[in-house]
Amino acid sequence: MAGERGEVTVRSFTGGAFAQNTYLLACAGTHEGILVDPGAATGEALAAARAAGITIGQIVLTHAHIDHVEGLALAKKETGAPILLHPADRQLYENAPVQAQWFGLRMDPLPPVDGELAHGGTVSFGECTMSVRFAPGHAPGHVILVGDGVAVVGDVIFAGSIGRTDLPGGDLDTLMESIRQQVLTLPDETTLHTGHGGDTTVGHERRTNPFVNGVYGGGGFA
Repeated sequence: MAGERGEVTVRSFTGGAFAQNTYLLACAGTHEGILVDPGAATGEALAAARAAGITIGQIVLTHAHIDHVEGLALAKKETGAPILLHPADRQLYENAPVQAQWFGLRMDPLPPVDGELAHGGTVSFGECTMSVRFAPGHAPGHVILVGDGVAVVGDVIFAGSIGRTDLPGGDLDTLMESIRQQVLTLPDETTLHTGHGGDTTVGHERRTNPFVNGVYGGGGFA
C-alpha cells in the first residue's frame, strides 16, 4: 500500500488471550520498518522481520493497554529501537503491572519511553511516512497512524464494533468524537488495520457498523 512517500507493506500477527494484533510495517524500497503495538505475537513479528531483512527502527504504541505492550520488553531487547507513545497514556504505561492485575495476570515494569507522539506529527521509516492522529476515548492517549489508503487504528474502531470505554481513562463520547473526526474523515476506501479482529474499510464501517450508522442510537455519522 502506498504511504505518503514510498510503498508501505503491512503484516499482522495475532496472539494471546486477548487475540491482539501486532503490526509490522515496512518500506518496500528500503526494508526499514516499524513495529506497532507489540503484543503476545511479538516473537512471531520479530522473526518475520528477520526473515524478510527488515530493520525495525521504531516501536510505536497506539496506546498503552497491556495487550498492546505485553511483548514490548522482548521487542526492545531484540531491536534496541526507541519506544514512542503519546504522553497522555504515560500513566497507563507506567502502571502496566497494575493493569495486568485487573485481569489476573502478571507483568514486569516496562522499558522507559524514548519519545512522544503528537497529533499532526509523523512517523517515518525509510522513504515511507505515516501521519499521527490523536484519537482518545478508548484510552486517554490513543493515536492512529495514517498513510495513503491505510490506517492502523488500534482499538478505536473494529469491524462492526468500537473500542471499549469501561476501563480507567475511557469515555464513550470522546471515543465517538474521535471516530467522527479522525476515522470517518478518511476516504471510504481506506483500509483499517484494527487492534483485534480482521481488517475493514472506512466505507464499510460507515455503512454497516451499528455504532456508527445509528442502529444503536445517536443518529449515526453517515
